[in-house]
Formats: sequence, structure tokens, C-alpha cells
Amino acid sequence: MIKEMAARRAIVAIGIDPGIAAVGFGVVRTREGSLELIAHGCIQTESSVPMGKRLAHIFNEIKRLLQQYAPDVGGIEELYFFRNVSSAFPVAEARGVIRLAFEEANIELMQHTPNAIKKSVTGSARADKLQVQEMVRILLGMKEIPKPDHAADALAAAICTLHSIGPAGYTL
Repeated sequence: MIKEMAARRAIVAIGIDPGIAAVGFGVVRTREGSLELIAHGCIQTESSVPMGKRLAHIFNEIKRLLQQYAPDVGGIEELYFFRNVSSAFPVAEARGVIRLAFEEANIELMQHTPNAIKKSVTGSARADKLQVQEMVRILLGMKEIPKPDHAADALAAAICTLHSIGPAGYTL
């Protein structure tokens, strides 16, 4: 599927920054060798709402985004080591419903390590959060760093996904 996408003149990728309180999303298109911002934002859930309802909300919103933007591919940060296991479980559950939404929509969801995302966007796997956000701003021609942070992280995942298909926004 990746080779088929690489032959296209334009590819739309949606990046996801998984969480339970806030799920960031960012939609980016590569066209004629440049990256173009389509949309970004966050899906919010309230801590007072039961977990099952929060997960259902995330699932339904991801499905809605996939229908609205019809991306060719998605990108998500791999679940990395958490010091506090109790905080990792809700994120893992959110990732599960996100992956299910992509599967039902028949859209490939590529997973990237945090270091791969940083390196793809900044050139350094050791870049800090502000460096990644500033490079996202530059690469997408934005006047300001994208807000909130979860949306900026999702845009970085989308850019990494496009770079993994073709270098620097160019399709192969």
C-alpha cells in the first residue's frame, strides 16, 4: 500500500497523539514537494465521565475525522514506557479504540517511536518538545506554534508518516 501511495502526486496523512483526556489530531497533505496544513485540534474528554463513555467518544470522533478528511494514511506515536503504570493503561485503551477506528475505515495506521518522530521533523532524535513544535510551524508555514501541544504532536506524527513514505514531503 505504501508503494501505491508514493506514486501519487498528493498524499493526505492524519497524525494522532493518543491520550484519554485529550487526543491530538493533525491533518497534513504533501503536494508537489511541499507540506500543507489541512487541520489540527484536540478531542477532549472529561475526567468525570465513565471510562467506557470517554473511549466511545474518542472512537466516534476519530471515525468522524477519518470520514471528514479521508486520509490516505495515519500515523501514531508508539506507546512508550511509563513510570506510572496506572497512567499507561488509559492511554493504551485509547490507542486501542483509535486503532479500531482506522481498521474499520480500512486506513493504514503507521506507528512511530517518539525518537523517529523527533528525527523526522527536526533532524535530531534528541530534540526537545519546543524544537519539534517550532519545526512543525516552519514546515507547515504557520505563523505560530500549533496549539494545543497535543495537536502539535499529532502534526509531527503526520509529518513523520509522510516523510516515511517519501523524503521531506516529496512522494517517491
